[in-house]
Amino acid sequence: MEYSERLKKLPVQFFASLVEKVGKAIAEGREVINLGQGNPDQPTPPHIVKALQAAAEDPITHKYSPFRGIQELKNAAAVFYKKQYGLDIDPATEVAVLFGTKAGLVELPMCLLNEGDLMLLPDPGYPDYLSGAVLANVKYQTFPLKVENHFLPDYNAIPVNQREEAKLMYLNYPNNPTGATADRAFFEETVAFAKKHHITILHDFAYGAIGFDGKKPISFLEVEGAKDIGVEMYTLSKTYNMAGWRVGFAVGNPTIIEALNLIQDHLYCSLFPAVQKAAAVALTDDQQCVDKLVARYESRRNVLMNECRKIGWDVQAPRGSFFAWLPVPSGFTSEAFADYLLEKVDVAVAAGNGFGEYGEGYIRVGLLVDEELLVEAVDRIGKLNLFSK
Repeated sequence: MEYSERLKKLPVQFFASLVEKVGKAIAEGREVINLGQGNPDQPTPPHIVKALQAAAEDPITHKYSPFRGIQELKNAAAVFYKKQYGLDIDPATEVAVLFGTKAGLVELPMCLLNEGDLMLLPDPGYPDYLSGAVLANVKYQTFPLKVENHFLPDYNAIPVNQREEAKLMYLNYPNNPTGATADRAFFEETVAFAKKHHITILHDFAYGAIGFDGKKPISFLEVEGAKDIGVEMYTLSKTYNMAGWRVGFAVGNPTIIEALNLIQDHLYCSLFPAVQKAAAVALTDDQQCVDKLVARYESRRNVLMNECRKIGWDVQAPRGSFFAWLPVPSGFTSEAFADYLLEKVDVAVAAGNGFGEYGEGYIRVGLLVDEELLVEAVDRIGKLNLFSK
């Protein structure tokens, strides 16, 4: 048997190769500090775990869930958006329950585009955006996120033919991998651009809770007219350390929400009802656990930045997410530097070129280990004498 042409065209899973390299080093008995991962290191808050336990004991949750998710979770998503962003969301028509937002990100091109249509993707960007384009058998072009523009796209630099042809565009702020954030003015510009060129917007709000220096990230949907042309996807993975639970949701334009619900009618019979009930508790209960988590990441960020600067590494502090985007020293490519760190000092990082052409020249570091390990990792790197103090 042969794989289908569609499967053959899928991009190589970047993170799988990273895990393989780190796993090999650990198997050799080396004490690796893994800063390359994007997996939250803290446990899910106890009250959410207890909500799951209680729900799992109820026999009603052992049955099939409604195809489009339980109303309790949809209501919770609407309440959450009202409290956090002041937005009115209709839980009946403007919320789609997702098997983690990765599923929604991959599904959306199949929902809205026909074979050969064009979508626009950020570079650098989350690698699995490409998977959605390939599985939908559509074309894609990337737009660069450059440091001189604060890692925001320059819409005027997108070629005119691409602006006119494109039907779907992905954005992601706070951004993975750069840690950049977007302000209201940028989202207003985005809505105007999308309406002018008839482009649908998907805003990947995976790190929506994680903003630093007293600045809370804003929702794309807070801007007037955003709901006319787009949706936002929110995962519980980062906000509540629920990565393994695989639960998220999309909110926004009713037509797009219906499209997501329709494709999922044919792919799934929704996710375990007890998980949905626990997710509803996470969204509507006290959010102090989120405040503490963000404070932890900000403290780690500050430690990392201070330590890097001590060894002469010219770094810029991320404004959001739990990643730092660090320039590689001269004489190295991104991948060569990442391999060098793993080989010489047992520090694992993610090479920037794994996130796209414009990721070259950077590495991504996760703020997902204790501060002591961040200090140790930078100390090891400093002993390589790659930077001038």
